[in-house]
Amino acid sequence: MLHRDTVDTTVLPPAERFGMWLDLVARTSAPLRIQSAHEDDFAARADFVDLGPIQLVEYQYPSLDATRTRKLVRQSDPELYVLALTTGGVGTSSQDGRHSEILAGEFTFYDASRPHDVCHHATEPERDQATSIITLIPHAALPLPPQRMAALYGGRMSGSEGIGALLAQFLLQVTGHPEQYHAADANRLGAMALDLATTMLGRHLVAEDAVPTEVRRRALLSQVQAYVHRHLGTVTLTPQVVADAHHISLRSLHRLFEAEESSVATYIRDLRLARCRRDLTDPSLHGQRVQTIAARWGFADKAHFSRAFRAAHGLSPQAYREAHSGPARIVNRPASMVNSSAAD
Repeated sequence: MLHRDTVDTTVLPPAERFGMWLDLVARTSAPLRIQSAHEDDFAARADFVDLGPIQLVEYQYPSLDATRTRKLVRQSDPELYVLALTTGGVGTSSQDGRHSEILAGEFTFYDASRPHDVCHHATEPERDQATSIITLIPHAALPLPPQRMAALYGGRMSGSEGIGALLAQFLLQVTGHPEQYHAADANRLGAMALDLATTMLGRHLVAEDAVPTEVRRRALLSQVQAYVHRHLGTVTLTPQVVADAHHISLRSLHRLFEAEESSVATYIRDLRLARCRRDLTDPSLHGQRVQTIAARWGFADKAHFSRAFRAAHGLSPQAYREAHSGPARIVNRPASMVNSSAAD
């Protein structure tokens, strides 16, 4: 699984926790001048997930105000962009004369190589903790014109619609469930996150032509695939529906999948079959009819589903279910359940 490093200040006595946090921030991105009403007992946590070209950090900390001064910039230059998703609390971001209020579910973007101010405060009095997910992007890794990026510093971007929503969901999923991914997936996941971030930033620059063509293609592909996952159980999900939902022609959608191992129709069918296969072997769903499972994942026609499943797995859905069921569960199944399943 993906490796995650955790730093928790509560392993130290209260008087030593704030100093530990200052050292951590300095090592992670760049030294900051941080002030907090909780410096005497700074209970905070950071979870790091390394994704090859980028690094994700999930932060939880008491309310704080942070400043990166010109003097601190002269002392060290990390050559990093910071893309921050606020997940809890409210904050402000200021850089190069631009100032924004950032709410939960919104991104802000700034350059750690320039002076900036960041404030993040909790909104629940009984639990003074603010939370965020930070994406650290090396300058050299972001394929956008550096001279254009200043227009975005200190700004706010939505994490609830379009590419921003897809990126936010990606970050929440990877940081929240790193155990679901193999260590070998890290570089690929990092490349996907970088493509999505690049596309989102490029659109906010009102200069999508500044985003390399292949980056735009991969980001759109990720958006299309996420759409298919969300609507997999919809019987009417077809390539034309997918194309219309993304305001592209059917021909453009097919071109988008040319570099993949399957067409868009095959991608939809294979995902549906994979969901059916998973549910057929799930002990908690063993009492459900095969056709009920098939219909849940968009197979409205029983005969069509059986043919597609047999072509993919060499067995009928019912035979596959029985072949992958534990002996004890088969023996102990009530007769009524056997009859119901056999009818499928």
